[in-house]
Amino acid sequence: MAVRYRGREFSGREVAEVREIIAAHPAKSRRFLSQEVCRRWNWRQPNGTLKDMVCRGLMLHLARLGHIELPPVRQEPHRLAHSKRPDIIEVDRTPIESGVAVLKRVELRQVSRTPLQKLYNSLIHQYHYLGYTRPVGEHLEYLAFCGSGRVIACIGWCSAPRHIGSRDKYIGWNKEQRQQRLQQVIINIRFLIMPRVRVPHLASHLLGLNARRICRDWREAYRHDVTWLETFVDPEKGFKGTCYKAANWRYLGMTTGRGKADQTKRANRSLKYVFGYPLRKDFREALCDGVL
Repeated sequence: MAVRYRGREFSGREVAEVREIIAAHPAKSRRFLSQEVCRRWNWRQPNGTLKDMVCRGLMLHLARLGHIELPPVRQEPHRLAHSKRPDIIEVDRTPIESGVAVLKRVELRQVSRTPLQKLYNSLIHQYHYLGYTRPVGEHLEYLAFCGSGRVIACIGWCSAPRHIGSRDKYIGWNKEQRQQRLQQVIINIRFLIMPRVRVPHLASHLLGLNARRICRDWREAYRHDVTWLETFVDPEKGFKGTCYKAANWRYLGMTTGRGKADQTKRANRSLKYVFGYPLRKDFREALCDGVL
């Protein structure tokens, strides 16, 4: 009997293979079993790492349906809500009120998995209204420095949501194309201009700087290209997306206000503006036809 999970159909034979792996290793942990399934199926991310967490989710889904029996949990799963908060790192907060000339001295640094990662986490935790949570899936973070070496902004990116109606309609891809090429789409999840930094056009300038290097950085980290950038802007918080418009991002429409696990088909959160930005002119061919 076939089973659907996260938009993919798993055959009865594949379900039986998962059951066989569990039976062959009765004393092993759930983590070992999911990694063994990934190795058997060669189920890997573009950078070569096993899709362990996705596979573990599949196995939990199969267990809930009664198709397999998993061994007992050996330790409580890691919960973002109970994660340790980032340490507070103090930085210079002297006001910066400069003209556009300061933009020529702005440096954008990719800080994920570097010693500067803790600084990024701390600043987002302290000054961004959403706070800091570790992104799920592929992600990169950046710090922007002015000529004096002072941090003036933070920008964070991660893997895009599977389905956004206005984005999918604008790109024009079908369900199968979206499933195959969604990894080429990433979302800007955090954008912070530091308090007391007032530089005209700084935000749109940083978006432009980041757009020019994000594909190269993503390819280096995850071994695949990025074709499309997107973000949400919350009008209920008073945001209008002005800097995205100034950086030539395209307004695509509104979100539905429903989470990815919604079963009610009713809005349960604020509706947000959706903005998108293509990194190449033939983005539709790349995302719909697979032309790279």
